[in-house]
Parts: sequence; structure tokens; C-alpha cells
Amino acid sequence: MRDAPTGSRGLASLAQREMLRIWKTWTQTVFAPVISSILFIVVFGLSLGERIQQIDGFDYREFIVPGLVTMAMVQAAYNNNSSSIFQARSDRYVHDVLSAPMRPWQMNLGFNLGGVVRALAIGALLLALAIPLTGVPVEHPLIALVAVLLGLILFSALGTVVGIFAETFDHHTFVSNILILPLAFVGGVFYSVESLAAPWEQLSHVNPLFYLVNAVRYGFLGTSDANVALCLGVTAALAIPAYLWAQWLFTSGRKLKA
Repeated sequence: MRDAPTGSRGLASLAQREMLRIWKTWTQTVFAPVISSILFIVVFGLSLGERIQQIDGFDYREFIVPGLVTMAMVQAAYNNNSSSIFQARSDRYVHDVLSAPMRPWQMNLGFNLGGVVRALAIGALLLALAIPLTGVPVEHPLIALVAVLLGLILFSALGTVVGIFAETFDHHTFVSNILILPLAFVGGVFYSVESLAAPWEQLSHVNPLFYLVNAVRYGFLGTSDANVALCLGVTAALAIPAYLWAQWLFTSGRKLKA
């Protein structure tokens, strides 16, 4: 029987490995996404912001910060976990994890922590640079934190699931480049969907990232294109099943023991 202290040590070791994987290549895992997002803020927010009228009473450079921070964080959470679990399967390292005296929920949590920590590091650095540059306020920090955590649970778990099912490296990058990135761009990162004509405004409400972006934006600016409770509810309704799906894969060993 796997006792609690042994399982806890295994969880700590797995989480530590995932952290070391991030910090050893910090220029790629943390620094590069921060620079990319800051360039978006400089080019669109500062350079073009003077030519764009205010949106919901905020300067354009302030309006785009929450969406850009969200986009950078969810991409990092997904990419980290999908590549980590895929590499663990490819190198057969995952078999060592599965045979360790750990419970399935500890394995799932250990892998998912890597994506969450990487995303939080990127978000913290982005805010440290963006707040002085743009003066973006943080009106409701608790709501922003809850929205971010729900979003990271969703995309970390999604990355874990895709990494488990992926047969080649291109499979997990396909989801990031063809699904997540386009949905983020059309989810209201750079504009308010209320400015769109029908049917594009209505179609935007089908996009799950629309609700996450607007929940985070409400946390920063106190304004949103949708009710903030609805935004948090939709994000939670997606995050919980995604995490449970990842949990089921570790519990059953599906695609992991092959």
C-alpha cells in the first residue's frame, strides 16, 4: 500500500523535476514569452494606441494588457504540460513515475504544477513590466486571481491530455497553433466584441477563451463584455472536466502504459 509520506515525497520530487525543467531553459520557457507579449504592448498599445479611441473608457494600451497576459499564460501552461508528458512518454520516463509509490492524483498534480508555475512566472514578470509601461489598474485582484487559476487549470490539464494522446511532436503543437492561438486572438484580446457587427459578436460568445479573457479583464479594469459570474462559471465548467479527464488517464493508465 502506498503510504501518505512516501506518496508526498514522490509528489514533491515530481513537482521539483518539472520546476527544474522550466528553470534550466528559462530563456525559452519564461523569458521568450514575456518579450513577445511586451512587444505586442509596445507596438500595439504604445505605438498605435494614440490613434485608437478609448475602449470602455480606457486607453487602448491599458485595454489590451489583461488579454495579452491571459494569452501568454494559457499558452505557456498548455505548451509546458503537453511537451513534458509527451517527452516523458517518448523517453519512457513516465514508466518510472507510474511505478513509483504515488497515487494517480499525485502524478496528475505533479505534472500539472509545472505548467501552472511556468505560467504564473510569465504573468508576474509581464505585470511587473506592463504596469509601469501602461499604467493598467488592478480593480478586482481576487477575481483576476480566480480567473487566472481556473484558466491555468484548464489549459494545464488540456496540455496533459494532448501530451498523453499525441503520437508525434507535431500533434501537440498543432493544437496550440491551430486552436488555442486563433481562439485567443478572436476572443477579444485586442478589441471589445461589442464593437463587432452581427453575427460575429454572437459567434464570439461561443469561443471559450472569450469568457476567460473577459473575466481577467474585469479583474483588471472592472469592465467586461459579459457578466463576470458567467465568465467564471463557463471557465470553471471547462476546467473541472478537463482536469478530471487528465486524472482519469493517470488512474486508468490509458496511453501511458503502452
